[in-house]
Amino acid sequence: MEKHKIDRISELSAISRARELTPEEQQERTALRQEYVAGFRQNMEQVLANVRIREEDGTLAPLRKKDGTQR
Repeated sequence: MEKHKIDRISELSAISRARELTPEEQQERTALRQEYVAGFRQNMEQVLANVRIREEDGTLAPLRKKDGTQR
């Protein structure tokens, strides 16, 4: 996510502490937050896809999701 969008989220949060946001500002903040969270999740999935667990026998196994499937 671009820095100016993150700055805008912060700006809208500061405004919301000073006064109530307009419906347009609320929609903008919601959309920006959703975009931020989606980007964070995508990045975290990429990081976790590269994690390897060293087994007791010394081999490296990919990290698995809780349901047992591979990433």
